[in-house]
This record gives sequence, C-alpha cells and structure tokens, in this order.
Amino acid sequence: MLFKTISASVFGIDAELVEVEVDLTPRPGDAVSDTTVTVVGLPDAAVRESRERIRAAIINCGFFFPVHRTTVNLAPADVRKEGSSFDLPIAIGMLGAGGDLDCDSLPGMMLVGELALDGRIRAVRGALSIAIAARRLGLNRLILPAENAREAAVVAGLDVYPVESLRDVVDLIKTDSPPPPLKVSIDELLAIDETSTVDFREVCGQLHVKRALEAASAGGHNLLMIGPPGSGKTMLARRIPTILPPISFEEALETTKIHSVSGFTDGRGLIAVRPFRAPHHTISDAGLIGGGSIPRPGEVSLAHNGVLFLDELPEFARHVLEVLRQPLEDQRVTISRAAMSLTFPASFMLVAAMNPCPCGYFNDSTRRCQCTPQQIQRYVRRLSGPLLDRIDIHIDVPAVKVSEISSPVPGESSESIRARVVAARNLQRQRFNGERIYSNAQMPPRLIRRHCRLDPVAQQMIERAINRYGLSARAYDRILKVARTLADLDGDERIREAHLGEAVQYRTLDRSFWG
Repeated sequence: MLFKTISASVFGIDAELVEVEVDLTPRPGDAVSDTTVTVVGLPDAAVRESRERIRAAIINCGFFFPVHRTTVNLAPADVRKEGSSFDLPIAIGMLGAGGDLDCDSLPGMMLVGELALDGRIRAVRGALSIAIAARRLGLNRLILPAENAREAAVVAGLDVYPVESLRDVVDLIKTDSPPPPLKVSIDELLAIDETSTVDFREVCGQLHVKRALEAASAGGHNLLMIGPPGSGKTMLARRIPTILPPISFEEALETTKIHSVSGFTDGRGLIAVRPFRAPHHTISDAGLIGGGSIPRPGEVSLAHNGVLFLDELPEFARHVLEVLRQPLEDQRVTISRAAMSLTFPASFMLVAAMNPCPCGYFNDSTRRCQCTPQQIQRYVRRLSGPLLDRIDIHIDVPAVKVSEISSPVPGESSESIRARVVAARNLQRQRFNGERIYSNAQMPPRLIRRHCRLDPVAQQMIERAINRYGLSARAYDRILKVARTLADLDGDERIREAHLGEAVQYRTLDRSFWG
C-alpha cells in the first residue's frame, strides 16, 4: 500500500516542499518477515539512519511496525535531503501505509520532526523557513516539535500544532475536533528591553569615540577603533546594538530565519534584538563566510541586520579578512559548491578593533612602545588597502584618563543617543524611498552624486584632503557618505564644511597615523 505525507527541506535559509512516499510491499511465503526499509531520493547519512530511530519509536509508542519490505521515496529525487526532520513524516507514512491512519486526514498538512527512540519529538532546524514555505505552498496546517512552535507561529495564515510525541501526532490526525492552533503576539515577541544589560552611560570619557560610534550607527557605516589595551574598545563595541534603531518585524523575520537554520533560536520565537557576533581571531574563512558540502550560514550572515565585531583585527588570517570584501560591498555572500550555489544575506555593520602596534602602546602617553618601526609596519600591513577602503570610519581610542574614570557624572545614556540615530535614519528612509536601500552607507555612486553635493568651498576642502593623503576613489566616496550622515544628525539638508572636516578626521589610517 502507498501512503504520502508532506514535509520540507531547508536549502540555504529557505525551505522547499518534499513529498514523502511510503510503499509497503508484501512478499509471498517466508519473505513476509522481510522488514527491510530502503530510503531513496538522495538522502544523507542522518536520513538513512532514521530507519532505526523510526522503528524503535513506532514500537515503543505501542504501534505495529510493518512486517513488509518498505520503500521510502523523498521527492524530488534529484535534490539532496539532509537532517533528521524527515523522521516524523516517514513514521506517519509507515503507519498510514500499514492501515493505522486515513489518508483523507492529511491534505493541507505538513509534518517535520526528529524522533527519539521512545517516540518523543525533538526540535529541528529551520522551523521558521519551513513555516513560510508551507504558507507559500498553500498548506494550512503544520505539525512540528513543541520547541519550534513559537518560531513557526509568527507566520500568519498557518495553523501551527506543537506536539511532544508520535502518539500526540497520531491522536491529532485521527481526532475530529483538533485543539486550537498555537497563537503568538508579534508585538509581545518584539517588546524586549534591548538596553537592560549594557548602556553607554557606563562608558567613562571617550566623547569623540562615542560621537564616531553615533555617526556609524546613524548611517550604517563600518568602523575601526585603534587604541592601546584597556582603552575600552570592546566595551564600546558591545554597546553599539543599544543605539541602533529597534529591529523591525521584517528584519526580525529574516534574522530569525538565518539563526533558525543554524540552530541558534532556542525556542524564542523571534530574534527581537539586533545580533552582535564576535568571532575569535582563529576562525576559518568557512566559519566567517559560511560553507560545507551543503553550505551553512557563517558569522557574516548570523550578524545580518546587526553588528559583526572583529577584535584584534590584524590577528585574523589575511585570507580570512579578504573574504569579507564581497559581503561588505554587496550585503550578501554567495557560496558555490559542486552540488549547488546558495546566497545568504549579510547586511551587517562591521566594527573592528586593533592595537596601534604589536605591543599596543605606540604613541601612548603613559607607557613606552617596545616595537621597532619595522615591526609596526609589518603589523599594520596585515590589513590590505582594499579592506581598509571598505571601512568608512577609522577612529583613535586613547587610554582613559583617571579623572574621567573617577568622575561621578555618568555619560550620556544609550536611549538619548538612539533617539538621534533613529531621527537620522528616518531622514534617510525618506530620502531613499523607492530605492531599496536604507542607510547612507549603502548609497551607490549614482545616489552619492545626487545627495552629497558640495558647495565650492567644501569641494576645495575635500580635494586638498585627497591630494594630501593620497585617498582612493572609494575612500573619497566613504568620506562623502559619512559627511552626509553627520549632516543628517544635525538635521541639515546641506553638507557643510564642518561635516566634511569631521568626516576626514575619521580616516585615521589615511592620515599617516604611524608617522
């Protein structure tokens, strides 16, 4: 007997429908005891191993395991299937083919879930992507593990049923009066205090650095902080998400999809705060960009709509840093393999930190640098010019003075800084209405020429800076973008000389910082 169920498989951050066909073939004579289960349709090792999990789960839940030869086909057969999410639809297919279930109960229903040996249903990856695919394909019911239910329930127009065990699924399919589907409040999921743990008021001094971080956040600019150990670079970086605009529902949905396929959602439903990713400098290029035989998202995609913080930037392998070029320019990364090519979103704000030299105290007023000029030059040259050109703001972070540390007056709060950042972003949203970009940092050359026009005095100023520091064409555009953001923070339609001068000051490395 043939029985069909509907499931889905995740490719990249999207899911596609998979039809699970189960056929029981009785054999004459002694062969009736042949209980071989064959899975076809390009299954990976996890799918092939599901045979033993399914057998134990069916028997331990008190159901009859078919004593026929069983063939399971995962269609389309020319696309590789991976993961353990097919356990549940295959088990239901076996029970249906054995006569325990009525196929009339399954139309419009998708099933996903991993089975434990005792019949419990474990969480799977990519639940949000699967729910979106189910809705897109016109299905109206989704049965999945309880741990994934809140995540899937954010998709409107889809009835989500959380289940704990195989027995629960069978009872749900058989009942004429199913329980109400799970409902969640999007507003409640997004209403999370983003500033409850860290705040900029805790940062002593560093007013010019805070100003640079405010400008970077207001325009979505990439930023590099250069300073000695203990100057507060990491502390400042970790507070950047608290001044970025609150995440929108559309951004939360896309961010959650990426984290879901990577297994990092923890049943939260939606990721309602902007991500902050800080990989160690020993990370590989595949870990940073993504990879695998079937590509998975890397750190640049996990930081989508948030912040990617690279501490001790020169300590990263040079070839690892060079792979950042594409996502920094295109806000996405494409990974090609023999089997497939997948594109992941990677629109993030890059925040990096580094010491000015190997010992960390070059040009420091309190400690003497122990490095030779050659060591300093080798250290700085670990960062390529093309990579530095893609970082809009370079800012010096000096050691904090004792008088600033002991001052009883707290710094400005993240809430007040965020208010100015949001106001500047609103101006940019109006400016770029219909352009499909959302911040000054994303402006292509066409829009730079339109929105960053300079008067003759300002034009002469930037030309002198270009000639003096030997800036590239890309650096010229970066200065204009930052100046446009500084004008937005002041609520000024024009880019004035003060904005342009400040933007030039944010190119520390171009201004021969190492003399």
